[in-house]
Amino acid sequence: MASITKRGSTWQYSINRYVDGARKPIVKGGFRTKAEATAAAMEIELQLKKGQQVIVKEKAFSEYFSEWVELYKSNKHKTTYQRYKNTVERVKEYFKDMPIQKITRADYQKFINWYGEGKSRETVKKLNTHIRACIRDAMEDGYIHLDFTRKAELTASKTAKKSSEKHLNYMDSVKLYNELFKRLEHSTDTYHLLLLGLVSGLRYGELVGLTPNCFDFKKNEINVYQAWDYKEGSGFADLKNTHSERTISIDKKVMNEFKKLILALPENPYNLIFYRPSSVKVITNEGANKVLRGLLADLEINTITAHGLRHTHASVLLYKGANIHSVSKRLGHADIQTTLNHYSHVLKEMEQRDELIAVNVYVQ
Repeated sequence: MASITKRGSTWQYSINRYVDGARKPIVKGGFRTKAEATAAAMEIELQLKKGQQVIVKEKAFSEYFSEWVELYKSNKHKTTYQRYKNTVERVKEYFKDMPIQKITRADYQKFINWYGEGKSRETVKKLNTHIRACIRDAMEDGYIHLDFTRKAELTASKTAKKSSEKHLNYMDSVKLYNELFKRLEHSTDTYHLLLLGLVSGLRYGELVGLTPNCFDFKKNEINVYQAWDYKEGSGFADLKNTHSERTISIDKKVMNEFKKLILALPENPYNLIFYRPSSVKVITNEGANKVLRGLLADLEINTITAHGLRHTHASVLLYKGANIHSVSKRLGHADIQTTLNHYSHVLKEMEQRDELIAVNVYVQ
């Protein structure tokens, strides 16, 4: 039974507890009324009866979250880790030194509303996913007993791009494929990069990390085992996950063009195919996007980014009937659920098409 006492103008509770035979009471004060102290003590006693760990010492949410990211996410891919670090900065900016124990669902909803200004729902969802994972661990660690992220409404003021706007449809992808071949004789190898992105689905870092050794012209295959840090130019980088190390087949027409490109490749310190004597050492993502925008404008096709070529490749494969397991493996996804999440819109379209096939299968 907790002891409730008044200290000055506030109230405190003291709960008897023994740890390894030694008395270690749980004491917490600062409550405005005796009723508040009693209610808080009853909650702690209930947690103790359930065998849950209890921590009553206040800790800043931003501090706990920062420590959690370093402990559990610092070994993730550099890009993933940086996303978590960015979320930490937003938490610090908004909550400052506010203790995790004092944050309510209303407080968190206000934070989400604040963050959602000028952001898309997809961006807000990613931040919320980071924080929800942290809060679940905070509950297990005994810092809090209620999940203040539960049922949060993900508000956003910016309309996210529709899935269909992130990639080209099949007919437009054919137009782009043919036009890229017409431009390969130009002085820039950016067209080669865009072409390979379209037919391979490689991530941008994987594309610019390619060296001649990655190409097997006898089998018409590319071995993907490294990436390049195209944002900072710090050198070769690890792939996003273990599944990203893969071998993919490329059509012979494209491979022949790369055989010619590699034979004419000037020497460079890293033996990179898409080398540039700049700070990042390769064709920049911004530069590739600029060339792609101009090319799509000439073809009167809606604009996508260089990363959109990866989405186009996957969507076209699914549209043409490729097995989703094969597509997932080709993209280097960690698991098939990632593929399902990214391309559910294409699968839905295929489902509707298959329904028409089903109802007409015996129609003469």
